[in-house]
Amino acid sequence: MTAPHTRLGAFLQTIPLLGPVFSRVGRMERVTLAVIAFTAMAFYGFLALMDEVLEGETHQLDERILLMLREPGDTADPLGPAWLEESVRDLTALGGTTILTLVTVAVLIYLLLVGKRLTALMVFVSVAGGTVLSSALKWGIGRPRPDLVPHGMEVYTASFPSGHSTMSAVVYLTLGALLARSQPRLRVKLFLLGLAASVTVIVGISRIYLGVHWPTDVLGGWALGAGWACICWLALLWLQMRGEVEPEGKAPPENGGA
Repeated sequence: MTAPHTRLGAFLQTIPLLGPVFSRVGRMERVTLAVIAFTAMAFYGFLALMDEVLEGETHQLDERILLMLREPGDTADPLGPAWLEESVRDLTALGGTTILTLVTVAVLIYLLLVGKRLTALMVFVSVAGGTVLSSALKWGIGRPRPDLVPHGMEVYTASFPSGHSTMSAVVYLTLGALLARSQPRLRVKLFLLGLAASVTVIVGISRIYLGVHWPTDVLGGWALGAGWACICWLALLWLQMRGEVEPEGKAPPENGGA
């Protein structure tokens, strides 16, 4: 059976003009270029959105979406049955400080126990740096929380960007990428990354549903968190190329090694 990276190389050769160039680039270089491109798009999207938010250009759209998620004539009642609102409160806790701290500490302890100190340091830098970045931007921008609908839970900080959305992207995408590195099969890598992205999206949507964030707060948090996670991932790739971090898991031989 043809290896995934071989099939990818054959596909790249079919792209007009750029195909032969990309096909000569090593797998690690292709991954690095893809991460750099995604990082640039994420930060550009965040800066463009922040500019629109500061100018008030998104306010009407934000209001319209929040009201769409409330029962007509009663902004205190989110759409759906009571059990749905309780479930959403449970889901939004996945992006809360307590849960993310417990998850991060557990991962750090595991990495230290198995001797992956540099990887543990990168995880710590990713989460701690994302926390500082999110808090600094909240304080600097100072956007008020939505007052259009009653909040479905207590909130204490400014609105843009959404801290739950930012830190969910940072923590879950970072951990998802680390787990994906250890898996040799492409479908397993895609599942892990897709799961991390899905949890991040669910947390962000829950913040809008509960009325504690404007939709653009969540979009900004996703872009900021994903961009920061990618920067940390680039640092890990650089360390891997230098041989200071263990390489990705290799695919097992076909037919059980026979």
